[in-house]
Amino acid sequence: MSEPRAAGQTETIQWSHLLIFCLGTAIYGWAIVNINIPNNLAEGGMSGITLILRALFQFNPAYSTLILNLPLFALGLRILGRRALIYTIFGTLALSFWLWLWQLYPMHLDLHHDMLISALLAGFFGGLGSGIIYRYGGTTGGSDIIARIVEQRFAIPMGRTLFMLDLLVLIASLVYIDLNQMMYTVIAAFVFSQMVNYTQKGGYSARAFLILSEHSEQISQAILLELERGTTLLQGEGGYTHTPKTLIYVVVDPSEMNTLQAIIHRIDAQAFVTVLDTTQTLGEGFSYAKAKRPTLF
Repeated sequence: MSEPRAAGQTETIQWSHLLIFCLGTAIYGWAIVNINIPNNLAEGGMSGITLILRALFQFNPAYSTLILNLPLFALGLRILGRRALIYTIFGTLALSFWLWLWQLYPMHLDLHHDMLISALLAGFFGGLGSGIIYRYGGTTGGSDIIARIVEQRFAIPMGRTLFMLDLLVLIASLVYIDLNQMMYTVIAAFVFSQMVNYTQKGGYSARAFLILSEHSEQISQAILLELERGTTLLQGEGGYTHTPKTLIYVVVDPSEMNTLQAIIHRIDAQAFVTVLDTTQTLGEGFSYAKAKRPTLF
């Protein structure tokens, strides 16, 4: 069995995560500067507020992003803890940097003034960049902090909370865009929220198998030996015959599905198998490494 983590280990700052935040904020900042702004698409959350200030008062979003987030850092410290605060501050600084850099070196995309394509691209790249950040525990400040608090307290996905907050900011954005542009921005916000949820999960969390077979012990041992995945044997009985049954429960990575199905079919081609999508999987082999098996060398 693997040793439990030390109590303070969860507060460790991982440098690899900071590099990932740089990538995520670069993508998000690129979308704002090169898609949203040129096509008069608003944005939700704190970024949307910075775009409003840019349109009305010519404030640079790179600077207003920092200024507006300062009061929220204290809230992030009280609710999210030390590491989350450091990640949030770093994410905010990184986003401000990329907003500044992309404005110095903009990329002019020829979208032929197609607002639908612009909205889809803005939502796709913005959600992709933000989802990368959220997946590794970071935020870019603003409504991200609020959304992460809601997720922790009420188990509501961040993408859904962000979408609702975005709508509020979008209504305020009518001071500088017309209704037609706002509706395209709503499309972008919806795509953004879907990409956030998709990217956070990485397109999956894991796959859970429920296997009912007359050869449960053999299948369980084969899974342990060939996939190095632990199994749980659940005792039940047939609803009609009341015959005792042994049900295997195992969670695997999607890349292991074909191998697991081959194992089941090899041992018992008549086995009854149910495959379930999981939204989150924590534990050995998923949220931390598998225990190392002893070797002869």
